[in-house]
Amino acid sequence: MAGIKRRADAKVAPAAQHTKKQKIVSNKTSSSKPTVARPQEPASSEDDDADTAGSSSEGDPVAEEPTSASELEEVQDIKKSERSTTNGSKQSGKVDGDGKFKLDGSSAEAHAKQRALAKERKANKPNADLIGRSKKIWERLRRKSHVPLEERKELVAELYAIINGRVRDFVFKHDSVRVIQCALKYANKEQRLNITRELQADMRALAESKYGKFMVAKIVMEGDQEIRNLVVPEFYGHIRRLINHPEAAWIVDDIYRQVASSEQKAIMLREWYGAEFALDNKIKENALKKSDKPTAELKTILEKSPEKRKVIMQYLYQLINQLVQKKMTGFTMLHDAMYQYFINTTAGSEEANEFLENLKSDLDDPSGGGDLLKNLAFTKNGSKVVCLALAYGGAKDRKQILRVYRETIEPMAFDAHAYHVLLTALEVTDDTKMSAKSIFGELLFEDVKNEDERDERLIGVLTHRTGRIPLLYHLAGEAKWLVPTETAMLMAEIYKIRETTSKKAADTRRSELATYLSKPLLAIVGRRADELCTTIPGCQAVAEILLDSSASSEERSPAVTAVAAICAGDATGKEHMSHLPAAGKMLRSLCQGGKFDMETKQIAKPEQPVGFAKELYTVIKDQLVEWATGPSSFVVVAMIEGDELGDKKSDVLKTLKKGKKSIEKAAEGKDGKPNAGAKILLEKL
Repeated sequence: MAGIKRRADAKVAPAAQHTKKQKIVSNKTSSSKPTVARPQEPASSEDDDADTAGSSSEGDPVAEEPTSASELEEVQDIKKSERSTTNGSKQSGKVDGDGKFKLDGSSAEAHAKQRALAKERKANKPNADLIGRSKKIWERLRRKSHVPLEERKELVAELYAIINGRVRDFVFKHDSVRVIQCALKYANKEQRLNITRELQADMRALAESKYGKFMVAKIVMEGDQEIRNLVVPEFYGHIRRLINHPEAAWIVDDIYRQVASSEQKAIMLREWYGAEFALDNKIKENALKKSDKPTAELKTILEKSPEKRKVIMQYLYQLINQLVQKKMTGFTMLHDAMYQYFINTTAGSEEANEFLENLKSDLDDPSGGGDLLKNLAFTKNGSKVVCLALAYGGAKDRKQILRVYRETIEPMAFDAHAYHVLLTALEVTDDTKMSAKSIFGELLFEDVKNEDERDERLIGVLTHRTGRIPLLYHLAGEAKWLVPTETAMLMAEIYKIRETTSKKAADTRRSELATYLSKPLLAIVGRRADELCTTIPGCQAVAEILLDSSASSEERSPAVTAVAAICAGDATGKEHMSHLPAAGKMLRSLCQGGKFDMETKQIAKPEQPVGFAKELYTVIKDQLVEWATGPSSFVVVAMIEGDELGDKKSDVLKTLKKGKKSIEKAAEGKDGKPNAGAKILLEKL
């Protein structure tokens, strides 16, 4: 307001002005402090002038700030005197006969009074006695191994008697909410349901509470589907607000990811598309709830209402960008929303380009950057977003994205979703030297100097369900035993996009990547064949490496010799290689010299022969009949049918004819179980 101002300096009354000597004397006699005026409320300019003029005549006890060195010294002397007086009164005491200093009773009495007052206030709070008793029960119950079963049953019964009908009074206090969590832990189905019903209307408030959010998590994790169906709908209509809340965001996303059904997920995700979808969810009985199944597929929604496309896309992008700017990028719900947005943009459009730039928005962050891309890689739809970004991006974009993952390649290979990102990066990047070094270099552990450690870790990758896919994909292709159907569908989409965004021919790229892999993979087979061939994934890996690596017969030779060597020994022993089904299948493929092609119905052989059948014969020739009559009889069949034995084929047939009677017995079988391989061998003989 014009003309209104606050006093800048307080005026000193003449009555308060004394000489230095007078002030010191006054302090010694009365210990009174110079009084400093407190800031006044704003007054009008006229009142301000009147107060200033009349302050000295009325003798206001307002001290003026020292303006000279002498005045400053005397004020400091006064303050020192006051501090010494105050400290003396607070810590006055005496020395007892033992020479120990003891405080006067005044300080101890004051502390005792404070404790008594705190106890009294606590006792006056609602349900104080009940909360106190329940906390004692919790203290006992939480040490489960120290409580006998009968005592625990009694304590649990007492605890439920206390909290029944009073659950709301417990859950919003940090020290008593744990009591309800304990009750849920030991509750039966009916008791959990009763607790949930008491708290049903407070679920959103609990989710937003610093301590209550753990209660919500406990309810949905301990409860059955009936309880979850009571909890999840309480968040409908409030998803946008809750996903931005510092406390509620994580619990809502956890419910979306781990607890909600597919229909509940769709209802929650729809709220990202606009306020009207949130309003639909708030209304208990609406057309949406009566329909068969709500869908969160944005493409379907836009096809039904194309006129709403601009509004929905703007609303969705705004919410996505809001969370990205806040660095709240770990939410599965966010990743699903980003995927829905991206697949409904047109490649090369302003929407698509802006979205791709937003993905890289934090790459230059001083703290390291790339958190968004790292988080996206480890969720189902998030990994698809990164795969599409790699496919649509240019060479520079791909290089930037790959750089983000340079320290997480190994965990990505072991993740059920993140390995898709590695596959896509290898399949769309034209600079195969860079992509192979970035990805294969980490999975082959080229920087590990200790050979034993390197081999152990590489075996771990080759025998892992998803870890082996990036290493074997460019050898085995999309073999069904290696590549899941969902992955094959995603890669087909990537290949289609790659036709317009990558320059290098697909066959050339695959050949270059296979060449990079061949030498280190053949080396690990040569050194650790005995360990690899004891598991199904290991046997599959060995077969692919020997048959499809782009190496010459001489380069394959050490690995071939190592695999054949582990087949030595008594073939009738239960622990022998020939009794392992996976090993038998591997040896059969190696003896055939290639893999069976379902389309051509023929054996697809590599350019240079593997030479395994001849090597195996030299190892098992003394046990050939035992192999022919044992579980791996088809290995011998493959040796005969193949063309790699050369001049040794006649020796094989001669040995088998000598053991024809044994083969006939095996063909007839024991206990009505004939040996199918032995039957075929009899026909060949």
